Amino acid sequence: MRFNVDAVIQELTFKAIRSSGAGGQHVNKVSSKVELSFNLNASEGLTDFQKQRIQRKLKSRLTNEGVLILQCGESRSQHKNKELVIKRFIELIKVSLIVPKKRIPTKVPKSVIKKRLKNKRNLSDKKANRKKPDID
Repeated sequence: MRFNVDAVIQELTFKAIRSSGAGGQHVNKVSSKVELSFNLNASEGLTDFQKQRIQRKLKSRLTNEGVLILQCGESRSQHKNKELVIKRFIELIKVSLIVPKKRIPTKVPKSVIKKRLKNKRNLSDKKANRKKPDID
């Protein structure tokens, strides 16, 4: 299922925030972590069917208002973090729009049934031959 990537990217909002964790002077004064937010309900780059599908698939990752928030603070560069978070976002949307194929149940072939019964008979005979013979 296709969606207009450029239109969706235009709807993204970004915010630069300071990275968490231990660090020296650099981490305390530079806002290199990037936070991406995408309002799913207000999006015009997606159809209603696509919005419903994403809503269902990403239910646990959306806020109550239907906003998807992703963060990236892997790199020291804000630009690199922005590229990474956009790639992650696009991949997440693509994966959530994939409709799985319906499984068509097939009949078990007769040869497979015969093979199973033959193996069962062989095992049974093998175990029966372990017993002491019945002498009356």
